[in-house]
Amino acid sequence: LESPMMASIGEFDPLNTRVPATKIEVTVSLVVLYLQAVGTKEWREFGRTEVIDNTRNPDFVRKFVLDFFFEEKQNLRFDVYNVDSRSCNISKHDFLGQTFCTLGEIIGSPGGRLEKTLSPELKSYSLLFCLFGKPALAAPFNVASQCLYRCLSSLSLSQDIATMQLCANKLDKKDFFGKSDPFLVFYRSNEDGTFTICHKTEVIKNTLNPVWQPFTIPVRALCNGDYDRTVKVDVYDWDRDGSHDFIGEFTTSYRELSRGQNQFNVYEVLNPKKKGKKKKYVNSGTVSIVTSYICFSLTDSFAGNPSQPTSLHYMSPYQMNAYAMALKAVGEIIQDYDSDKLFPAYGFGAKLPPDGKISHAFPLAGENENANCVGIEGVLEAYFQSLRTVQLYGPTNFAPVINKVANCAAEITDGSQYFVLLMITDGVISDMVQTKEAVVNAASLPLSIIIVGVGPAEFDAMEELDGDEVRVSSRGRFAERDIVQFVPFRDYIDRSGNQVLSMARLAKDVLAEIPDQLLSFMKSRGVEPRPALSSSPLPELHRHI
Repeated sequence: LESPMMASIGEFDPLNTRVPATKIEVTVSLVVLYLQAVGTKEWREFGRTEVIDNTRNPDFVRKFVLDFFFEEKQNLRFDVYNVDSRSCNISKHDFLGQTFCTLGEIIGSPGGRLEKTLSPELKSYSLLFCLFGKPALAAPFNVASQCLYRCLSSLSLSQDIATMQLCANKLDKKDFFGKSDPFLVFYRSNEDGTFTICHKTEVIKNTLNPVWQPFTIPVRALCNGDYDRTVKVDVYDWDRDGSHDFIGEFTTSYRELSRGQNQFNVYEVLNPKKKGKKKKYVNSGTVSIVTSYICFSLTDSFAGNPSQPTSLHYMSPYQMNAYAMALKAVGEIIQDYDSDKLFPAYGFGAKLPPDGKISHAFPLAGENENANCVGIEGVLEAYFQSLRTVQLYGPTNFAPVINKVANCAAEITDGSQYFVLLMITDGVISDMVQTKEAVVNAASLPLSIIIVGVGPAEFDAMEELDGDEVRVSSRGRFAERDIVQFVPFRDYIDRSGNQVLSMARLAKDVLAEIPDQLLSFMKSRGVEPRPALSSSPLPELHRHI
């Protein structure tokens, strides 16, 4: 059952922006769900489950339908109450405990199941969150890429439009002075076995062989993106007083409907009552497909002395610098989809101890063989530590880091892993020719590149790499896909100094193109989403910084 208190998480977005969202249905063992607005500490009630009487292990039926935005960190709070009366005032009931998580954590968890301990009153109890249906998105770092791919596929399907035309032959005669005035009613099946009406055709007057006009319907409305979900179709004879006569019914799926006109897309219209009464009953006519088709809508570079306030890397005791803000903004969102929370992090443009060797791709953690950092906090810690041990030095070369990550991506191209490289730079690029060559080569691999420009520099070179208007080319070869997304951080800084809001704005834009980029690679290689596994770990999507 869907909660009658459905609302969009977007309603609480102070930025007033919209991107295509996937409807995510979440069943949770609690009473009240709260959402936190982006950039604020305010929590607002989203909905409530039904009340389960006299049990310490409630299994709630009602689901919360949320809009999932890949590029936003969507904080959720779940409060559990013991209900003592019929009052709708939540303060009238006994508070038992609460827990917090993000929507991304639920989507990124194995099998779409996440268990969280309640606190403070019920530390020995926990809530189990279950994701129903095909989830929608995903994210970099070490995300389970197949879970992400199913998410993105669902997002893509949610925007697809199906167009079809049907006709019928030899329907039952229902009118005394005429034939029949037939029309069709389409129903989508629900998880609980019930059906929900999703489309009605027009009425064709006085005929037993109607041909209905072509109609369009969102695939999500017809089957929720599941091509094999049952679709039930009822055939009625229209009556002016509204007491339409039931002629018969048949069941199909969108996968069958989408095959168009063929010998298998002729459906017998059956009337169960007539079939039970008449031994020689065959059918009440047939319905067939005339046409059917689907329309798809659709490293860090160092500059300045970090000990000086004028440096972009200045480590202030009071606030984060632009590099740290960019790392935290992007990292905190996509780390929810990472299975092991290990993130390879590199720096470029520095002299390394002990001999002052210049490097354009060195591990921030200081270990030659292992660039992994534990969590985003580990990446930030490694970044700050490197500022104390290396000497910032030019030139700023992008190609070495891009090639390093591309080599990793080239080893796994079966769709089980997808790589995202986040580069944070002051914009002074020294090897444009080599970088363009690296991007063109990487465009055929499971890889996306995010570039965040910090500081006041001109970023004309970065705009050229972005390739939104003109695809990046090198030596007469054009990139197979647009895999680079560039944004200048200064465009997202909140004028009031609200760093949380600044980071939310930045993350929203830099992550916006990742879903389409991942989908374009998967589809170009013919990779199909794999079924979710509830017990075994999912393949990983890797992210490099």
